[in-house]
Amino acid sequence: MRALVTGGAGFIGSHLVDRLVSRGDSVVVADNLSSGVLDFIQAHIDSGNVEFHNIDLKNLEHLIPLMDDIDIVYHLAANPDIRLGTRITNTDLNEGTIATYNVLESMRINNVNKIAFASSSVVYGENAPMPTPENHGPCIPISLYGASKQGSEGLIGAFVGTFGLQAWVFRFANIIGERGTHGVIFDFIHKLKADPNRLEVLGNGLQEKSYMEVGDCVDAMLHVVENTNEPMNLYNLGSNDTCSVRNIAAIVIRETGCKSAQIEYTGGDRGWAGDIPKAMLDIKRLQGLGFEVNYDSEDAVAYTARVLIKEIMG
Repeated sequence: MRALVTGGAGFIGSHLVDRLVSRGDSVVVADNLSSGVLDFIQAHIDSGNVEFHNIDLKNLEHLIPLMDDIDIVYHLAANPDIRLGTRITNTDLNEGTIATYNVLESMRINNVNKIAFASSSVVYGENAPMPTPENHGPCIPISLYGASKQGSEGLIGAFVGTFGLQAWVFRFANIIGERGTHGVIFDFIHKLKADPNRLEVLGNGLQEKSYMEVGDCVDAMLHVVENTNEPMNLYNLGSNDTCSVRNIAAIVIRETGCKSAQIEYTGGDRGWAGDIPKAMLDIKRLQGLGFEVNYDSEDAVAYTARVLIKEIMG
């Protein structure tokens, strides 16, 4: 199997590359390194198991040649920071929806028929039932990131219906773990590194979401691709429970040993404009395929805190 992984030097993408290489796939990575880290996959490049291309997906002409002889595309490249859209409003349009169109169009030109796409639970928007099933709708996202993911899902569905592609769309919970480069745990550790006596928490800390360890995430992706065969396969990927931001703060303080840190809440029911305060995905369809996660939310948070503390604090 010859796979193209967009965003393959990123947090989730590099873990997926690890899995694909370990099972013997030939892997091509396309990443402009705007948020990816080449060191994450450098050993695979040096061994000859990964062919790396530093390209921008917004340039269709550069992308088209990479599709030669590809069996499946794992499209993970995107802006990873939801909050960035509140400051630079065309980021998610360009890095998400337009990049996805270019991936699909280059697939069509090269007769590549299979795509697995990293979407997000934020497409469901606010006030969705918890846990949220895949058939919830209408989906009305409240962030530009969520709108971009929903737009990309729509484009993928259109290419499936119009040009005969086969797709797997994964709506992720909050994915955390080793090599994490953003997110609440990453932010808390950096804040405590700068000031061990004070931890600022955005919002009131009552935000409550599902967290999925990145190894569980990529294993679930591959499991679903191998065990489903509809033209369009849509699956939630998450854990069985939630964890509050207050609990995350307590876990990070415990794991860093900064026991004198005072938590200061900025107030409000959400961390930033477009943040969804409470979210939990229904993963019964994933479990129905015989997949179970190794980490539920709190265990995933504690594990992630430990590995990121080593990476960040040394």
